[in-house]
Amino acid sequence: MALRLRFTTSARLLAAPLAFCLALLAPAPVRAAPSLVVDAATGQVLHAEDATRPWYPASLTKLMTVYVALKAVQDRRVTMQTPLVVSNRAARMAPSKMGFPPGSEITLENALKIIMVKSANDVSVTIAEGLAGSVPAFSAQMNEAARMLGMSQSNFVNPHGLHHEDHVSSARDMALLARGLLMHFPEHEALYGIGALKLGAKIIPTHNGLLGRYPGADGMKTGFVCASGFNVVASASRNGRRLIAVVMGSPNAKARTLKAMAMFENGFSTSVFARGGGNLANLPMSAFTQPVDLRLQVCGKNRSLEALEDFAIPIAGASANPGEDSAAAFFAADASRGQPGALAAFAGGDLGPRPAFTPALIYLGRAPGWTGNALRPSDDEPALTEAEKAPGKKAQVRAKAREAAKAKALAAKTASAGNATKKPAAKAEAKPVAAKAATTKPSSTKPSNTKPATKVGAADAKPKVQPASKPAAKPAPKPVPASGANTATKPRNLAPPGVER
Repeated sequence: MALRLRFTTSARLLAAPLAFCLALLAPAPVRAAPSLVVDAATGQVLHAEDATRPWYPASLTKLMTVYVALKAVQDRRVTMQTPLVVSNRAARMAPSKMGFPPGSEITLENALKIIMVKSANDVSVTIAEGLAGSVPAFSAQMNEAARMLGMSQSNFVNPHGLHHEDHVSSARDMALLARGLLMHFPEHEALYGIGALKLGAKIIPTHNGLLGRYPGADGMKTGFVCASGFNVVASASRNGRRLIAVVMGSPNAKARTLKAMAMFENGFSTSVFARGGGNLANLPMSAFTQPVDLRLQVCGKNRSLEALEDFAIPIAGASANPGEDSAAAFFAADASRGQPGALAAFAGGDLGPRPAFTPALIYLGRAPGWTGNALRPSDDEPALTEAEKAPGKKAQVRAKAREAAKAKALAAKTASAGNATKKPAAKAEAKPVAAKAATTKPSSTKPSNTKPATKVGAADAKPKVQPASKPAAKPAPKPVPASGANTATKPRNLAPPGVER
């Protein structure tokens, strides 16, 4: 009995430190991310996690750009065929972009298709400047529309979603916006489900990984900046029922798509599942007041990715924690928080190849027969310089920067290797002065800029001196200067740092 008591006491004393050590060895948990599933017709919430937490919307912003544009069409202030002029300001926008030259004209309909499929930032600015005269004026219209829709957590400062600290929203607000688009402009639903565009000979595929892969998926929009992670607002229909799913802050595009698929699957199979209940209008507000910045977790220290949006770059997740790049780890974390089992079931899923879509045709220029004026900004920036007009200029600059970084790393590696061999060489040189004098005298016959060749060629510069093989094989404690043995052995220790020997 005493032995059992003693063993139990010892186990208790060891339990706390052991648990602490195991916690340190366990993999870091994948961060939580906002997600939401609602019934499109009723606004009933089927699932919500961090749905009211402030978040950077990235290119989900373009859904509001579309809303404001369609409201202008509905109010008969413009038509879908109204031409818009590309400004110098629009042409300077960061990718993703179409790269249309300043002064080009494009119809509002084609512009809306482009921002939904290509997510082009330059075309988003063209829409904003054409409809409102300037980006700030259009942003004010976006915020007014947000208030009308009840999007109390949103503030828009641009029409494209490139990162700005004051440009914020939430999963709940994005669901309200999606419902508004579907309910207020049902005649334009086709905009959200275009699988590809064709401009001349160029095919432009969608960024939405659900289209053509998940049965019933019929639209909406993806978004990405380093600070937000991978976002999506998606809609899907089955048996006469339509659901809206919002996923924000995914570690990579695959995890984003798989999670949306899994949430749709659970939503269609039940009326309310985990963390559900209530309506969009009465979801409790989050305790968080500022959005989290995922720049380091998603993009690491690669600042060149900061200005790029959506799939302009092949990010598969670049965080320091490899677990955050894994869809399986992402879903395992969801399951550990009490998510439905079907979420984890999708973790090992493969999206498969991108489906082939029949592209929708678009064109640059006015609609045939249009005789009215084109809409242009109230003011513009100076014309683009020749350097800015050069195709691929920014890509070339980034490529040169990468090459410079590689060269610098190679130079540092070479210097490090040289330092490792420097001490033995110095030790060899510390031999008698007479031996050193014998090797330095012939070196004057060769250029100093080829150090290894100079020393090795020193023996050839004095053909009358007979090589002494015996001292070289068995060096004496005090070498004889006239033997020439040192000129045969010394160059091995005089190679410059970093040179392979």
